[in-house]
Amino acid sequence: MENIVYIIIGVTGVISYMAWQNTDLFLKLMLSPYDMIRNKQYFRLLTHGFLHANWTHLIVNMLVFWSFGRVLIQYMNYFWGSTGIILFVFLYLSAIIVSSFFSVAKHKDDMGYSAVGASGATSAIVFASIFFDPWNMIYFFGVLPVPGILFGAIYLIYSYRMAQKGQDNIGHDAHFWGAVYGFTFPIFFKPQLFMYFLDQLLRLW
Repeated sequence: MENIVYIIIGVTGVISYMAWQNTDLFLKLMLSPYDMIRNKQYFRLLTHGFLHANWTHLIVNMLVFWSFGRVLIQYMNYFWGSTGIILFVFLYLSAIIVSSFFSVAKHKDDMGYSAVGASGATSAIVFASIFFDPWNMIYFFGVLPVPGILFGAIYLIYSYRMAQKGQDNIGHDAHFWGAVYGFTFPIFFKPQLFMYFLDQLLRLW
């Protein structure tokens, strides 16, 4: 079942590398709300998630996806059985799209705005994992152990505030909405899991 994680990483790496070698392809696949709306190029909502700016961008996103994706698949297989892998793929692909909606609405008249990367989908995978095990330790900056639920709260507040400021080229909107989508995804498909989350959250008391 974990093979799907490596398949997604492989496809993402190949598409990113091909686009680095072909500027026209890169420009065609990236998320450009202005072009997407005017030319009805809705495929950009999905294709930009398989495109990355450089090796660092690609490696960081795929490393996080690999780390949390393998764990999340186990939870999804446990709660959904043979359909767990299908839901996992659906979560990843739909998160790319859903996490971009706000940016598209916000920048639909901005000719200079563009975005690439799987950050929204990666955030969704991380936060779905936090949903199933809120007290699992996440290593902040790779060093400081922080409970997942606390990390999630800090991450959401930071992403929201940075999105409001808009002072850098990082897709904080995609990070925020991807995280929210990933966290609520399990409840949407199995509402009774909300009680499971509460039980996990309160297990220390």
